[in-house]
Amino acid sequence: MNKEEIIGLIKEGSLDISKLKILFSDMNTVDIAEIFEELERDEIISMFRILPKAIASDVFAYVDIDHQQTIIEALTDSEIGEIMNKLFVDDAVDFIEEMPANVVRRVLKNVKPEKRKQINQILQYPDDSAGSIMTTEFVDLREDAKVREAFDTIRNIGLNKETIYTCYVIRRDRVLVGVITAKDLMLARPHDRIGDLMDSNIVFAHTTDDREAIADLFHKYSLMTMPVVDKEQRLVGIITVDDIVDVIVEESTEDIEKMAALVPSDDPYLKTTVFKHAKNRFLWMLILMLSATITGTIISSFENGLMALPILMAFIPMLMNTGGIAGSQSSTLIVRGMAVGEIGLRDIAIVLWKELRVGILCGLGLGLVNFIRVFIMNDQNWKLCLTITLSLFCTILMAKTVGSVLPILAKRIKIDPAIMSAPLLTTIVDAVSLIIYFSVAKIILGL
Repeated sequence: MNKEEIIGLIKEGSLDISKLKILFSDMNTVDIAEIFEELERDEIISMFRILPKAIASDVFAYVDIDHQQTIIEALTDSEIGEIMNKLFVDDAVDFIEEMPANVVRRVLKNVKPEKRKQINQILQYPDDSAGSIMTTEFVDLREDAKVREAFDTIRNIGLNKETIYTCYVIRRDRVLVGVITAKDLMLARPHDRIGDLMDSNIVFAHTTDDREAIADLFHKYSLMTMPVVDKEQRLVGIITVDDIVDVIVEESTEDIEKMAALVPSDDPYLKTTVFKHAKNRFLWMLILMLSATITGTIISSFENGLMALPILMAFIPMLMNTGGIAGSQSSTLIVRGMAVGEIGLRDIAIVLWKELRVGILCGLGLGLVNFIRVFIMNDQNWKLCLTITLSLFCTILMAKTVGSVLPILAKRIKIDPAIMSAPLLTTIVDAVSLIIYFSVAKIILGL
């Protein structure tokens, strides 16, 4: 039975509780959470109470934040404690960060003291830091322990840990000294010493490191987990790949919103109010509207020339649009290259030289097509054709150059490169393309 059929039967009330329990027991927790997304408030509460206790907390971790609040508000204190104490610490923190104060107080009141301490510890770290996305539920082993002792430790505590496939080796003072995998342990002899088997070449993060930089390390080294240490190199937590995927999605969304001249928002589109949507869009729209004064001033300064040859007005949109597209193409590729680590600040000269050559090729190709088009449509006026074609060529060259250099310069002065890729680039390219156009027209047409 697929999810759509189950949802339909739940809404019809055609499934009895015992059959639902069997169905839920055989389903993936993520799929169950998706079913909850399609249910009404009362149905969500009823279905959550039906869930087998063994999977209830896992399903809760994947349910939408609004539905999580609905579930928590409907549960008793003891039920809240049961759910929250089974949640991994990082999932509990994600939930608590989104809840109103009254819900947070009730939740923390029903959490075990040890877990409450771990949650409060993570909540103290800055939002964009490694500490804010780590979990404290991991397996650590002493370097002087034997393999058989390590297996005993894993059996005793592994059930409640986020992962047991990678274990971290520490000294008695909890300083991180190595890493060892479950494969290494299974292939070793029972009396082998952990310190002799471990890999001491560790990729790790500090609690205050930026989470976007950590995502780059996960990508670079193809990691599944990463240990997090404090200033004294003591192991305090680990970051798992599922949390890094969330970081990548959030950072990518933020960059896309900035490139589209939007104020970034953490709220889903359908759950954001109309007023907030307008607020997030208004600022950049206002800036771009006011910046259009620059292009208006440039056009006004050439008013006499346009009156003498009105046909020049017809080509202004084409030049500005082509320049905008050319600049956006370059800036988008550079921002993406910087985001994945392909392009660094030291590569500015290489990028500039490459984009100049790309601009020349594009400019020549588009210029040739444009020359023929204008020549045919404007009574073979070769001076006008030359003016438009040369302006187009220079505009493309300028736009490619500016579009490639601006994001790198922004990074150098600690500004998000995504901001430069559309809003500011559009203003610069529009203004400079008009200056180029009117300057060429003055020289060739003698206006």
